[in-house]
Amino acid sequence: MTHVTEHPLVQGGRSAALATACVRGGVAAGLGLGALAVLVIAAWISSPYPDSGAGGALHLAAGLWLLAHGVDLVRTDTLSGLPAPLGVVPMLLVALPVWLVHRAARDTLDTSDGGDRPRLSTGAAVAAVAGGYLLVAAATVAYSGSGPLPADLITAGLWLPAVVVGAAGTGAWTALGRPLPGQRQAAAALRAVGLGLVTLVGGGAVAAAVSLALHARQAQAAYTGLVGEWSGSVTVLLLVLALLPNMAVWGAAYGLGPGFTLGTGAMATPLGLAGDPAVPPFPLLAALPAEGRGTWLHWAVVAVPLAAAVLQGRRVGRSAGNWTARDTSLTALGAAWGCGAAVAVLAGAAGGPLGTGRLAAFGPVWWQAGAATVLWGACVGVPVSLGVRAWGRRALRPKRKQKPVSVSVPVVAGAESGAVSGATDAPAPSPALSSVPAALKGLLSGLVPAPGAVSPPAPGAPGAGQTQPHPSGTVPEPARAGSDPGSGPGIDPDPDGDRYGDPYGGGYTDPYDDSGFEPYDYLPAAWEPASPPPPVPPAPSAD
Repeated sequence: MTHVTEHPLVQGGRSAALATACVRGGVAAGLGLGALAVLVIAAWISSPYPDSGAGGALHLAAGLWLLAHGVDLVRTDTLSGLPAPLGVVPMLLVALPVWLVHRAARDTLDTSDGGDRPRLSTGAAVAAVAGGYLLVAAATVAYSGSGPLPADLITAGLWLPAVVVGAAGTGAWTALGRPLPGQRQAAAALRAVGLGLVTLVGGGAVAAAVSLALHARQAQAAYTGLVGEWSGSVTVLLLVLALLPNMAVWGAAYGLGPGFTLGTGAMATPLGLAGDPAVPPFPLLAALPAEGRGTWLHWAVVAVPLAAAVLQGRRVGRSAGNWTARDTSLTALGAAWGCGAAVAVLAGAAGGPLGTGRLAAFGPVWWQAGAATVLWGACVGVPVSLGVRAWGRRALRPKRKQKPVSVSVPVVAGAESGAVSGATDAPAPSPALSSVPAALKGLLSGLVPAPGAVSPPAPGAPGAGQTQPHPSGTVPEPARAGSDPGSGPGIDPDPDGDRYGDPYGGGYTDPYDDSGFEPYDYLPAAWEPASPPPPVPPAPSAD
C-alpha cells in the first residue's frame, strides 16, 4: 500500500522537474532573442532614414538571432533580384545565446539550494533544456520566412540543434564539476587540445591586430565611407566588434598555411596573395595583405602554429610519467586530431558565402584549416612530447648506489680501559672512542686489552711507541695510498665485499690459524673483560 501511494508522487515530481527544465530552455531563447531585438529597435528608432517599420526591425532581429546559431540567411532584396546567401556568422553574437543555454542546463542540474525537487539525469536535463529552446527557435524560423532575411531550412535543421545541444551539454558538464575521462591519456589529450587551441586563436588575434595597425589609414578610410549619421557610426562599430573573433580565426588560418579565400579564384597565404580578390569595403578587411609575394613579416606568422604545437606536445610530454613511447605518441596524435576538429568548426563558422558568383566563398576553408592543424600537431607535437617525456624520465632516474667507504679506527697506544677494574681514577676516554657512535664504544672498550695483559711482541714485531697489535691478534700494516684497508699480508678479503665480520672495516681474518674458526655473532658488553689472546709461538728457525 505504501509503494502504491508514493509512486504517483515520485512520477509527478519528475514530470514537474522536466517541465521546469523545458521552461528554462524557452526562457533562455527568449532572453537572447529579446536582447537582439532591443538593439535593433534602438538602432531603427535612432536612424533618421528608416527603411521599414517596426515589423522589418523585428524580422531583422530574428534573422540576426538565427545567424548567431550558424543558420544561413537568404537576402531577397538584391539589385539583381536573385536571392543571395549570407553565411558569415558574427562570432561575438554567438556568445550570448550559448551562455544562456549553458546557464539553463547548469541550473537545472544544480541542487545546491537544498530543495526537495528530484534531480534529473544528465541526459534528461540536456534534452529538456534543448527541447524548450528549440521550440522557440522553430517559431523564430517560421517567423523569419515572411521577412527580408528568411532562414535557410537546411542549415537551420543542422546547425541550430547542434549548437543548442552542445551548449546544454557543456552546462551539464559544468554542473557535474567538469569531470575528465578516467583514462589518463584521454584527460591529458583534452588538456593539450585546450592549450593548443587557445594559443592558436590568441596568436591569430595578435597577428591580425598587428596587420590592422599597419593598415590603419586604409581602415579609417573604409570606416568613414560607410558611416553617415551618428547612428550609422554606432551600427558599423558594433558590427566591427561582433566580427573581431572572426578576425582572430582568419589570422590563425593564415598562419597555419592554407590561409583564406577572398572570393572564388583568390587565396591569401603567407607565401603571398594570389588571384583577383573581391573584397567589399569594410574596416577589418583593410588588414588583408597586399598583392604579390609575401615578405619576412608574413612568414613570421608561421610562428603561431609552431608555438601552439610545441606547447601542446609539451603538455602531453609532462603528463607522460610512466607511459610508454607508444602511449605518449598516440596521446599527442589524439590531441592533434582534437585540436584540428575544433579549428575546423571555428573556420567553418568564421567564413561562408556573402553572395553569389565571386563572393560565394569567403574566409577560411574549414577542411583545409583542420587538416593543417593536424599536420602541425603530428609533425611537431609528437616529437616534442617524446622529447619532454625522455627528459623527464632522465631527471627522475635514480643515481647509482655508491659503495660504502670503510674507515679503520686506530687504537691509541697506552689507552687503558677503566670499565674493567672500576677504578675511580680512570683516564680520559680515547679520541678514537669519542669519534665513533655510542653503540661501538662498548665494543671498543671490551676489545682494548688492559695494561700488562698484552703478551710481549714477537721477534721482528713493532716495539713500544709503534702501532699496537690489533685485537684479533694480527699486526696490520700501515695503510698505503689507494690500497684497500682490508687487504694485506695474512688478511683474506671478504668475497662478498661488505666487510663482514669486522666492525672496523678490516678483512675477514683467522687470528688463531684454526680452520674451524667462525667470527663471533654477538657484541661483548662494556663491563666484560676482554681475554687476552694466547701468545704466538715463534717461527722455527731454518737451522
